[in-house]
Amino acid sequence: MNELPLWAAILVALLLILAGLVTLIGSLGLLRLRTFYQRMHAPTLGMTLGAFCVALAATLVASLLQGRPIFHEWLICLFLFMSAPVTAILLMQSAIRRRIAPAAPPDQPPAGPARADAEPPAV
Repeated sequence: MNELPLWAAILVALLLILAGLVTLIGSLGLLRLRTFYQRMHAPTLGMTLGAFCVALAATLVASLLQGRPIFHEWLICLFLFMSAPVTAILLMQSAIRRRIAPAAPPDQPPAGPARADAEPPAV
């Protein structure tokens, strides 16, 4: 069997489009959200769900073309699913230790580390 059935090709295409959209939404969330803590969630969730959809599509194609179940792609996803949340947690703990402000008022830009060229506050 060297040809992918039409139903499988459509399903794989939909999974890959969904993966691209979810990853794009996660990237846009990185740009839209204001604080560091909010920005941690969108890319992590987008990457995890996008990788899941790509792995599911790859498993489906490989299994149908080989004529037997193939699960090698899930080892890569297992590593991604374990490393993405752990990386996010480590980055958040680092931000807490550096005392990065959790939120900024709506009329001010998000707080960050002090710049060397910034003027001292007026007393």
